Amino acid sequence: MEVRWERSRTERLTEGLTVAVASVLSFGLLAYPAAFFGAAVRHLVTDTGTTVFSRLSAPLVFLTFVALPLVLARVVFRSGLRKGYERLTAAVSAALTLLGSSVVSFAALGLIIVYAD
Repeated sequence: MEVRWERSRTERLTEGLTVAVASVLSFGLLAYPAAFFGAAVRHLVTDTGTTVFSRLSAPLVFLTFVALPLVLARVVFRSGLRKGYERLTAAVSAALTLLGSSVVSFAALGLIIVYAD
């Protein structure tokens, strides 16, 4: 006989708010790398002094900084579901991973911008 423990409405609301706040903050942090990515690609494509390697590698690096947090969050969410967590509990872990990796991505891109020249 399996006994299911039901969580209270307050716990579900707290988890939902955690997911919402972490998602908004992380997507706000990802907006900067995405805008920078678009500007860098436009600059690399239209600039005449760049090599073919830099035209290909720089956009890939910037795209990696934008996409990596989303991929990591998906992996954490799927892992939580496989472990048997409820969807919202797995989503909290994924949202916090998304927020943390967005901060790291934002900091790494900031360092690249500062020390690139």
